[in-house]
Amino acid sequence: MTTDDPKLRRTLRKLWDDAHDFDPKDPLFGLTAKEMSGPKLSRRATLRLLAASGTLTAAHLVPGGLTGAATAQGAAGGTLNCGWAGVTEIVTLDPAKMDQVLQFQITSNVLSGLMHIDNELVAQGDLAEDWTVSEDGLEYTFKLREGVTFHNGDPFTADDVLYTYERSSNPDISIHAGNLANVASLEKLGDYEVKFTLKAPQASFLAKTLERASGRAMTIVSKRAIEEMGESDYGLAPVGTGPFMITEHVLGQGVTLEKFADYFDPERPKLDKVVIRPIDGVEPIAAALEAGDIQYIGGNPIASQLIDRFKENPDLVVDIKPAPGFQSVWLNPWRDPMKVTDFNKPMEELMEEPGFKVRLALAKALDRDTYVQQAHFGYAVPGYGTINPAMAFYYDEDIAEKSQQAFDPEGAQQLLADAGFPGGEGFPELELITTPAQKRNGLVLANIYKQVLGITVNVTPKEFSVGIEDFNSNEYDMRLGGSGGDYDPDDGIVDWMITDSKFNGRTRDKEKYAFGYFSNAEADELIMEQSVTADLEKRREMVQAANQITSDRVACGFLYHPVDVQVRHKSVNFPAESRIPGLHDFDRVTLG
Repeated sequence: MTTDDPKLRRTLRKLWDDAHDFDPKDPLFGLTAKEMSGPKLSRRATLRLLAASGTLTAAHLVPGGLTGAATAQGAAGGTLNCGWAGVTEIVTLDPAKMDQVLQFQITSNVLSGLMHIDNELVAQGDLAEDWTVSEDGLEYTFKLREGVTFHNGDPFTADDVLYTYERSSNPDISIHAGNLANVASLEKLGDYEVKFTLKAPQASFLAKTLERASGRAMTIVSKRAIEEMGESDYGLAPVGTGPFMITEHVLGQGVTLEKFADYFDPERPKLDKVVIRPIDGVEPIAAALEAGDIQYIGGNPIASQLIDRFKENPDLVVDIKPAPGFQSVWLNPWRDPMKVTDFNKPMEELMEEPGFKVRLALAKALDRDTYVQQAHFGYAVPGYGTINPAMAFYYDEDIAEKSQQAFDPEGAQQLLADAGFPGGEGFPELELITTPAQKRNGLVLANIYKQVLGITVNVTPKEFSVGIEDFNSNEYDMRLGGSGGDYDPDDGIVDWMITDSKFNGRTRDKEKYAFGYFSNAEADELIMEQSVTADLEKRREMVQAANQITSDRVACGFLYHPVDVQVRHKSVNFPAESRIPGLHDFDRVTLG
């Protein structure tokens, strides 16, 4: 039976309608408190929660589209050798400090949370064995797993949840403290029971705040290990309760994970060891995979020019899925000629400022279709905001036509002329920071700007840790970069677009720069309100309105949304239930 079969289409339509059949004012989305509670969610509840979180697509409805019982084939044991793409060293693995997807891809194998998302991006119990939700959607009571131990032998109890909350909600320690802003209180009800009370119903609480990977705020850490090791050493080799433990981490050389024999699930992990080696550059990682030095690629997105090459190799498996993320050309608003120190002015006033005209010209000049073809060989989606197509319900299909950033070469040229640079004459040369692996992409951008506006953009590759520090401190002209692992609108607009977001000039001189790359009071209000709105339709309206503001007012030059490409040797058996876009969970992987 195919999806063209009329009977199947009727079945899928019924499932779709049922998933969306709830009162948007209901904080439980038409489910009962029992249906929302653990330890397992039914298929109906899963589809309803996918719909409520805006991530339900037709693919989820097809039989077999949901999480199955697939297990990896092959013998247990052995060592999986991995290359982490586009990075020279993995700086920290402390969840309070991590700001890169490639970091939580590793810690997802080492540290646990109360919840963990499955391959449908639905939160399921991890250290939470069971949970109940109050009728008003404000109280979440968790029964914790008993008999769980940390890698240092300490027992896991409710005290570890409280310690993690206290540490993670402290903005002086954790860059993810904002993810806990809607928590009114956390109580210990017993050694293995805790209760969270929220200030307002939150659609993304299980999948965002408590999830061990993408949320990061409540990824459970060991108090004794932090106190004995110190935060710096803990960041190199964090002690958790996950399926693997870190036995070695040498900056610039890599991370070694070994099977944790006392993991709470005796069936996992299957592998004895996972060796992760940072490999920068396009050809080096391709050569390592093709020579058999590595069997799997993680880390930053695989260079698009390699995808077809890998697909043609009979010894490799290439699996492509929609990716949750966005990439942009960031424009420093504190530097001429694109200087804008107040994004709150009415649009008509902004349009009179030379600096804003330049920013809008740079955004309108982005020929995204050409960029996607030349830089990513077609393996990307043109982007106009932080909200990506993987967020199905929240994604605005019409934003390409509505955004002020829509490709308009004549309009861009006129704006640049009106700003005092006709044909690019007199326009200063700007520096575009990329990572070494992104240099080619930067050159494609520079050529587009030369062709459309007649200006010169010089591409300067910098190792990620250096480039991100320039970005965080506002010491750059332009930067190519963005986000991954964005499963909920909060990941895009809260984490990136509010004035005090964790990426918005975090280490800048605040006396010199009032904000980092963008600040708009209307966007701030919409973004914070949507994050605690249970009404799905209203939340979508606010998400799309905030996304439109950041696009129209050129928070950056939004460029594209990536695809999630997993490449592995055919000897690596990676079960479907572990295939989570943006992550690399190895606990069910075998070799053979």
